Amino acid sequence: MCSYNIALNFEDGVTRFIECKAGEKVLDAAFRAKINLPMDCSDGVCGTCKCRAENGEYDLGEDYIEDALSDDEKEGGLVLTCQMVPKSDCVIAVPASSTACKTGQSTFVATVTKVEPHNDAAVVLELEVDGGAPPVFLAGQYVNIDVPGSGQHRSYSFSSAPGASKISFLIKKIPGGVMSTWLDSAQPGHIVKMTGPLGSFYLRAVERPLLFLAGGTGLAPFLSMLEVLMRANSQHKVHLIYGVTRDLDLVQVDAIEAYAAKLPGFTFSTVVAEAASSHPRKGWVTQHMPAECLNDGDVDVYLCGPPPMVDAVRKYFDDNGVKPHSFHYEKFTPNATAVTA
Repeated sequence: MCSYNIALNFEDGVTRFIECKAGEKVLDAAFRAKINLPMDCSDGVCGTCKCRAENGEYDLGEDYIEDALSDDEKEGGLVLTCQMVPKSDCVIAVPASSTACKTGQSTFVATVTKVEPHNDAAVVLELEVDGGAPPVFLAGQYVNIDVPGSGQHRSYSFSSAPGASKISFLIKKIPGGVMSTWLDSAQPGHIVKMTGPLGSFYLRAVERPLLFLAGGTGLAPFLSMLEVLMRANSQHKVHLIYGVTRDLDLVQVDAIEAYAAKLPGFTFSTVVAEAASSHPRKGWVTQHMPAECLNDGDVDVYLCGPPPMVDAVRKYFDDNGVKPHSFHYEKFTPNATAVTA
């Protein structure tokens, strides 16, 4: 049986070669070699395992959804390693460090310390990890949280910074949602299990101005990143544009204001899409993106929001010839499961 050599080029300059058997998916071959490529669902739904194929022939099949890999992403050489079956030797650029990919997932237990609703839009869930040692993660990463009594899990980015004694998450309220339903009755002292950390969306070394684009509860990873920047006494310019649908969806603005007061070079603006809003900036984040924040392309852009927002920003950059030095983005699609009798 034939096999192919797959070169995995990690962003920290390390290259690892794995053997991929005929008909085998890259993600499976990597796990067999004890290399933990970013992944969550492994079903072509979440897009977490997205990498760039720089050389070689392969088949992606059709068992993935548009939100996980759009047609223009596919044309640009992006692939889902959970679906990619090589037909030749290949070179794949992995948007994560080799250290992160060689670290296996871990499961840990935490105790709820606070459940804080924010209007009808979101809930801040705060937990303390049993044993006292907080999980190791990179600012921007997420975990899978088992929803007690449901047999299901949901993925949420840390809104707290690595090393904090307590961990927190900003969770979107979804009527009928599995997690939202549980949060309605969750109390301090309740126990939850988590697996992670996961994800290749995280803050890289800061060497130039940063532009953060957050949509809804996509604000969570940026709160973690801002805390890391503040602790490091970063002097780089950072601008956050926080876009939501309704006025009530603007949550944790007080936390952002606190960073603006303490972090040199940090500024932010908020945008509300709803036409009936009285907010001073209405519309989409792309309509309120100052040219100076793009710094003639010498900027690292981080974007976290729902798929339509991510696609709109990518199209805006393409249509306007905006080419950031680096562009990291993460799409999220909240899962709503109807409550049944």
